[in-house]
Amino acid sequence: MRVGIYPGSFDPVTLGHIDMIKRACAMFDKVIVAVLINADKQACFSISERMRFLELALKEASINNVEIDSFNGLLADYAKRKNACAVVRGLRAVSDFDYEFQMALTNKRLNPDMETVFFTSQSEYMYLSSGTVKQVAALGGDITGFVPEIIKQDIINKSVNKN
Repeated sequence: MRVGIYPGSFDPVTLGHIDMIKRACAMFDKVIVAVLINADKQACFSISERMRFLELALKEASINNVEIDSFNGLLADYAKRKNACAVVRGLRAVSDFDYEFQMALTNKRLNPDMETVFFTSQSEYMYLSSGTVKQVAALGGDITGFVPEIIKQDIINKSVNKN
């Protein structure tokens, strides 16, 4: 079984993330969407909220060959534990490439059996990030078309309560 891992903070999951997951699922027998636990980053949504958002969004999108998990530590070690052959990463712009290329080389050094597969963003999602979604929602903007409809109100409610 070919297993790919799509890691990220998913704070919150966007339609760009969902697009990447769909495309990865066409390439791998199973895709593990791995929510990064990073104590150094101040997340807007808890790990459990992010995992629930992913479950709802993937169910709404009828994506089935996915496992949702969370992890901390080195991605290379996590991939070994999960018997994954590849990490899936998205590239929105040239600015993403430098960081992602460095991480791919580091992961390859730490886990020589693991490849990194890059997907370029669909043009309609090139500008989209979780940070953009949070900022637009916090300022009362319409996030329709940015996030899965099934979680949109949860994101708005959290943004309103935060201000």
